[in-house]
Amino acid sequence: MNLYAIRRRNAWESAEELEKVGGRSKEVGESEFSDDLAWIRTYVLKDEDGTLGSVCIYQATDVDTVREHAKRVGMPADEVTEIADTVIVRPDPESQPAA
Repeated sequence: MNLYAIRRRNAWESAEELEKVGGRSKEVGESEFSDDLAWIRTYVLKDEDGTLGSVCIYQATDVDTVREHAKRVGMPADEVTEIADTVIVRPDPESQPAA
């Protein structure tokens, strides 16, 4: 399996909306894609217009699987890019709640 970064732009109006979709994403991933896809982590971004976007890291068999998962969940996958390598300078800081 490969690692992919998925950019979702201007996708949610609130943290509550994002949390609801995140629950559905996890459910669909585990029930329908358990052998082909794994959600690793998500960075929630405050987009310029004030909505929330994200960069999600997934492990998947291929890009089509990532896009199909997003389609079934009902969320965008504006850009899907295969990750070539990971460089960790220091671990992620503790999570901060979305504003």
